[in-house]
Amino acid sequence: MNTALALISNNAAVNSLIYLICIGIVFWLLWWLIQYVGLPEPFAKVAKVILAVAAVLILINILLGFAGHPIF
Repeated sequence: MNTALALISNNAAVNSLIYLICIGIVFWLLWWLIQYVGLPEPFAKVAKVILAVAAVLILINILLGFAGHPIF
């Protein structure tokens, strides 16, 4: 049996799952908005890279939060 999973409470796991779903929907809507507005190519690429970096940082923060050492 993996003891690391036993340290995570059900409440924290459910809250993190709901947080991930909400953040995922927000990022998907922002990604769609960038394509819908039709930004010129250099600006669209920069906006997508900023969104991707923000998404990765949020995912890393959630995973490190399970270990007890969140980034922010």
